[in-house]
Amino acid sequence: MGGGAAPTKETKTVVVLGVAYGGAKAAQELAAGLPEGWKVIAIDRNSHVNHVYVMPRYAVLPGHEYKAFIPYTNLYHEGENPKPNHIVLKTQVVSLRPNHVTISEPHPELGITSTEIPFDYAIYALGAHLPAPLDLWGRDPRVSAKAVDPKPWAYNGFKTDGTSWLKERQKVIEASPTVLVVGGGALGIQFATDIKAVYPEKKVTLLHSRTRLLPKFDQAMHDEIRKTMELQSIDLILGERLDMSSIDEQTRSGKAVNSQGQRVVRTEKGREIAADLLLLCTGQTPNTAILAAMDPKTINPASKQAYVQRTMQLTTAPVEAQLASAVEGSLSLEEESRPKAVPHTYPNIFVVGDAADAFGAIAAGHTAYYQGELAAKNIVKLVKGGDEPLDEYKPGAPAIKVSLGLTKSVYQIGPNIGVKTDGVDDLHASHVWPLFGIKVEKDEDMIP
Repeated sequence: MGGGAAPTKETKTVVVLGVAYGGAKAAQELAAGLPEGWKVIAIDRNSHVNHVYVMPRYAVLPGHEYKAFIPYTNLYHEGENPKPNHIVLKTQVVSLRPNHVTISEPHPELGITSTEIPFDYAIYALGAHLPAPLDLWGRDPRVSAKAVDPKPWAYNGFKTDGTSWLKERQKVIEASPTVLVVGGGALGIQFATDIKAVYPEKKVTLLHSRTRLLPKFDQAMHDEIRKTMELQSIDLILGERLDMSSIDEQTRSGKAVNSQGQRVVRTEKGREIAADLLLLCTGQTPNTAILAAMDPKTINPASKQAYVQRTMQLTTAPVEAQLASAVEGSLSLEEESRPKAVPHTYPNIFVVGDAADAFGAIAAGHTAYYQGELAAKNIVKLVKGGDEPLDEYKPGAPAIKVSLGLTKSVYQIGPNIGVKTDGVDDLHASHVWPLFGIKVEKDEDMIP
């Protein structure tokens, strides 16, 4: 678990692994709050932030792809005077140990001469693997098309790769007269309603294993979404789970083909559904394999998320279990009790976003943002010392906004639910770019 490079008194380094909504905010907070002489190294395999919220729309509607990928060129908001000790590395994280991270290649041009980077603190913000319809790193975007380009597909995490990927998905969707969307979460709902809005002539079906859409939210959300889908003539099948044995793992489509050339899948109840294109909008899994390799006890075996304290520090048991263990120990009357596994906390490693088992928090960009901010502030407190207690995380009220076609959306913030009809084609992507240090006055500002 240990070994390799280790920090010294001169290291003064915080690494941020993953630089999306949570990691970016953490890196910015660290750069602004750490004492002079400390280094912040943000590491991501992409050259940019993937603005995931707009990507389902851009995989359907052409013309806005470049707005989904926000370069890291001014991540720290330092403009024309960047500090040399605040850097972003485009590289792969290979492994993590309690005091160092291993990356895929050195970056001597940025002063990183080894693949092992020792650190004093780390923030793990590597999120989750997206479902297949948005898994840019996972599958050839052309794989479901009837005519596949014989040239191999390569994805290397640059903005040009991302825009090309979305354009290829657009071609696949446009060429498919019938589409089956599996999954009634936000992703599946957005895909189904956007496809039907852009291509009203297509037959679109949404299959969901539960009897309610967005089951973590209010019944009124389900009712509004269902009403909109009925108005769009989307076929909605609830309470039936896709039988995964009917799926070809390589193509992520049905194994069987009917006389019309459509792929055929079936539900566990035996219902057969034929479609030209299958979008599996389920199965988002936390990206915690690197943590599991370091210490498997840090991972919740059910959710695959990492256990954290309220301070967002990595630990080896849920907080509730630790409290129960402490109470049990205090009530014991035996001088010598049986040996017990004592939970271990990694005080210098913090986990935020979709990778964290954070007390029932909704998996969302805004959740990762606030967790990243809290973790970074706690690291600054630890670095500066003193008696001030670390901040503790408490999930906010449920909050979500889901587009229902090009102009309509439904939202919930706490108990408040509403509908808007003022949507725009690009989902106001430009509003997010300034959070990553890029001022946008016109669409062309988002092209680089």
